[in-house]
Amino acid sequence: MKLGIYEDAGTATCAGYPGSLGHEAQDARLFASWGVDYLKYDNCNNAGQTSQQQYIARYTAMRDALAATGRPIVFSICEWGSSSPWTWGANVGNLWRTTGDISASFSSMLSIYRRNVTLAQYAGPGAWNDPDMLEVGRGMSTEEDRTEFSLWAEMAAPLLAGNNLVTASATTLSILGNKAVIAVDHDALGKQGGRSAPPAGCTC
Repeated sequence: MKLGIYEDAGTATCAGYPGSLGHEAQDARLFASWGVDYLKYDNCNNAGQTSQQQYIARYTAMRDALAATGRPIVFSICEWGSSSPWTWGANVGNLWRTTGDISASFSSMLSIYRRNVTLAQYAGPGAWNDPDMLEVGRGMSTEEDRTEFSLWAEMAAPLLAGNNLVTASATTLSILGNKAVIAVDHDALGKQGGRSAPPAGCTC
C-alpha cells in the first residue's frame, strides 16, 4: 500500500479546508516529510483563475514544489477536464481527470467511459487519462462492476479503488484483484485502448 493525500490548487478544498494556493512549497515539503507517495490536487475555490493558462500555472507551481522536495510523489491533476488537460497535463503531472466526478451508477460510468475513451492519443507511460476512481463494490451489480473494471483496464486508466476495502465482499475483492485484467491495464507499452466501430455492412 502507498500513502496518498488530497489537497487543492485553490484557497480551500471542496470541503472547505485550507488549500495550497500560494503555499505550494510549504505544503509539498510537509507532504514529503510525511512520506506521501501520491497527491490528488483538486480545483475548488480557485480564486477565479479559470483560463487554461491559469490552470497550467497553478498546477505547475505544485509540480515544481513536489520536485524540489526530492521525493518521488505521483501528481494527480484534478480539474475535471475543464481546460483540456490531456493537451498539457503530460508536462505537468502524471495523470489528469478527464471528466466530472463519477457516481455509483452504470449510467454515470458509461458517460465517463464515452468521454475518456476518445482521448487515447494523449495517454502514454507516466502520463495517463484519469476517468476517476472505480465504483466497484459501491452499489452497482456484479456484472456492472466487472464491466467498469474491464473498461478502465482497457483504457490504461489508473485503477483507484473507491470502495471501503475493510468491508469489501469476496466478490468485490476478486474483481479488484483479477490479475489478468490488471495485466491489460499495466501493459508495458502504456497504450490506451480506443473504441472502434464494426465495418460497414457488418451484422455482428
